[in-house]
Amino acid sequence: MKYVGEAPQEELATGERSTRNRVARSILDHGPSTVSDLAKRVGLTQAAVRRHLDTLVSDDVVEPREQRVYGARTRGRPAKVFVLTDCGRDAFDQSYDALAADALHWIAQAAGGGEQGEAAVTAFARARFATQAESYREAVEAAPPEARTEALAKALSADGYAAMARIAPNGQGEQLCQHHCPVAHVAEKFPQLCEAETEIFSSLLGTHVQRLATIAHGDGVCTTYIPHSSTKHSTAQTTHSASASTAGRNPA
Repeated sequence: MKYVGEAPQEELATGERSTRNRVARSILDHGPSTVSDLAKRVGLTQAAVRRHLDTLVSDDVVEPREQRVYGARTRGRPAKVFVLTDCGRDAFDQSYDALAADALHWIAQAAGGGEQGEAAVTAFARARFATQAESYREAVEAAPPEARTEALAKALSADGYAAMARIAPNGQGEQLCQHHCPVAHVAEKFPQLCEAETEIFSSLLGTHVQRLATIAHGDGVCTTYIPHSSTKHSTAQTTHSASASTAGRNPA
């Protein structure tokens, strides 16, 4: 959607997400806020604030409400205020990340630190993802072999990972792409979480998989490569050879 005449062109080109975050953060810090309140606090015109609020409302980050009036009500309609939704409040709540990181650090130290500490964190990560994977296993095993990556992607999406499956660029397998990672901030310090998740994917899909990229390491998407099984690969090669042979006998 284009908003002509409501904001400088350079603002439309860059910084949109950052500015919306500032608007939402102002509501978090100050509570229910009118457009006028927000415009003064973040240094934007009221028209620009309304534009960002429209997006935040559509993204279920904030919602409009009638301003609660205490005492005698004045003439006219109550001013509209904007408040954070539960979803919007969760987006700002990073305290659980700090708690999880502290807990894993404590586990490592309690196990003696060093290699023993790393092994303890790895054991925890494997146990955590093994438990989580039980809710995915039924869906994956119920799908035919060629659809299991897609089934896993749907199961992950239901848990908030925004996952999808696609054919790998080399055509020799598939890629499982996760556009969101709930533990990305913690995994920056404890890569065992990513490693354990990769192991679980391998177990669920019944084949070796390779992690190509992770959000925790600064990539935009967590990407896991799943090669085709040897049976699929052989079938594909046979089909390709037959097609090539046919093409040789019947040139265009």
